Amino acid sequence: MTPPAGLARPWPPQAPLQPWGAIDGGAPAAPETPFVGKFPSMRLIDWIWHVRGSLALAAGQSGDEAFDRLDPLFRETGTSHERIGDTLVFRKKDQAAQDKMAIFDEGVLRVESGAGGQVLRYHMTSRALLFCFLAPLLFLAAAQLTIALGKFQKPPAAASAKKDAAKAPLPLNPIDKFLGAPAPEKPKKGEEQSGRRNKKPSPTPAYVFAGIFATLYVVGRILEDRLIRRLFRKKLQGA
Repeated sequence: MTPPAGLARPWPPQAPLQPWGAIDGGAPAAPETPFVGKFPSMRLIDWIWHVRGSLALAAGQSGDEAFDRLDPLFRETGTSHERIGDTLVFRKKDQAAQDKMAIFDEGVLRVESGAGGQVLRYHMTSRALLFCFLAPLLFLAAAQLTIALGKFQKPPAAASAKKDAAKAPLPLNPIDKFLGAPAPEKPKKGEEQSGRRNKKPSPTPAYVFAGIFATLYVVGRILEDRLIRRLFRKKLQGA
């Protein structure tokens, strides 16, 4: 039985992601070339939405026992997983908000023998982190576009002066003034406000949203890394 195509071997982190081979020692599966394999330079930035780490297992704790303790995490709604020997692969779709691993979409956990004993290594990806990273860039681009459009729509100084002169009230004719005609009325407050509505759009809202998503990414990237590590450690210790 071969594992699903397209799953990546994330260790060592600096190596290109490669498909899993057949578990019976036969030829490796032939899935599509991974995205990082097509573009090796992506390895320099995949940390944006990839979370990697490792945890040392307790002395005498086997891989079977470790995965048994972690198993409830992969029984949540929308989560599918497959275990092959010392490797567990999971995927999530339409995961519930109460899922403690809801931010992750797929990943690989593997138990390996280290210098000090058994080690659990994990490699997971999150589209939510990628979105929070790209969103500020989109809003900044929108802000620059707003500024450019504002400069393009700005009327020339001569046309602006002519427009202001047209708005100025005309002087009263001497004959009309002698006859007691009323002076021209000044523009009403509502008419003045209508001119304010025509002012050029401001890029401030785009900058605000860019700052919000940038903060979400920085906090989420650091926090989720620590939370998932703490969650795995808690489960492995049987808490």
